[in-house]
Amino acid sequence: MAQIGTLMGAGDVISQLTIEQKTVKEFEISRTIRFFGLGTLFVGPTLKTWYGILNTKLGSTGGRTAFKKMIVDQGFFAPIFISLFISVLGITQGKKSTEIEKQLKSDYVDIVLANWTVWPAVQMCNFNYVPVQHQVLVAQTFALLWNIYLAWKTNSNSKDVELLKS
Repeated sequence: MAQIGTLMGAGDVISQLTIEQKTVKEFEISRTIRFFGLGTLFVGPTLKTWYGILNTKLGSTGGRTAFKKMIVDQGFFAPIFISLFISVLGITQGKKSTEIEKQLKSDYVDIVLANWTVWPAVQMCNFNYVPVQHQVLVAQTFALLWNIYLAWKTNSNSKDVELLKS
């Protein structure tokens, strides 16, 4: 699970230094540590459990099985997991429930839609070609790119969004 934490922390570092263009002085190490911790203690174990459930209930091989897994993963699990991730992140940031609710209202739909533009194809390949015991790590390796987006999106303010649009 530490590998997933490392990949999530790396995504945050890349987000802060490249997308947000923070200087070393502005860099928020606590944010990176938070992403590492979430990856190690929440995301990794949750995904490992979820992939185990998918394999137990739907099987482990074949194109049809991969398609079924992707549909259940993206149609059921991803929307729930994204809301949980935003909420748990908010808790680790010391936000009040009203602030977490506000962030869910402002970011949830954007994140789910962005998720659905990349993850169905990734998961089809992952579920179809990668051995079951490596699927979580393979997905999280690809997720380095996703984590850059997620770190930026969940830590940005309206000023940052306007800056990227220009």
